[in-house]
Amino acid sequence: MLRNRRPTTPSLASISLEEELTLLRVELMYGLRVSREAYLRRKMEEREEVVRRMHHRDAQAMLADLRRRLDKVKPQGDAPRVIDLRTRRHLRSVDGPGPA
Repeated sequence: MLRNRRPTTPSLASISLEEELTLLRVELMYGLRVSREAYLRRKMEEREEVVRRMHHRDAQAMLADLRRRLDKVKPQGDAPRVIDLRTRRHLRSVDGPGPA
């Protein structure tokens, strides 16, 4: 059914199969109607914005911009927590299997 609606190879101006399935899931779960035209328009606007940001910029400038943006959205004072996966694996095997 979906193959007949959408091309098999996504292009810059089409919705991929994964995107179509995601949009259908949103419509079914939340009872919303997603406008495919508005979705494609937003997708192209975001793509153009990325191209505009990256055009004529070196890697160092892009990295500095990404770090600045990350610092804006990251809560201050929260140090990243390091998790030892081997310890977690050992605790899981001692406690028994978790819920399925």
